[in-house]
Amino acid sequence: MIRKITDISYRLGRQIVIAVIGSTLLLVGIIMLVTPGPGVAAMLAGLAILAIEFAWARIWLKKLRDSVGPVGKAAARSWTSWRQRIFDPRISGGDREKK
Repeated sequence: MIRKITDISYRLGRQIVIAVIGSTLLLVGIIMLVTPGPGVAAMLAGLAILAIEFAWARIWLKKLRDSVGPVGKAAARSWTSWRQRIFDPRISGGDREKK
């Protein structure tokens, strides 16, 4: 019973943290579209973080990747692979063990 509550609390806490960080980056990216700064890059980063937990973010990330050129697609792929290595618990820490 306590383990189940702990698992639920962990998942909910993880979703909240991911939602706050991803939404903040996404909002900053939207603001930077009209002000100086790398708006599209911040939006890609925010959506990549949100895509860890939310399916709607995966759809929007794919649409945003398709709308930017080849340079943006390469940046999104590198960010996504970095994000997966850091945040995805299913991927082992093989790179960290070699260092």
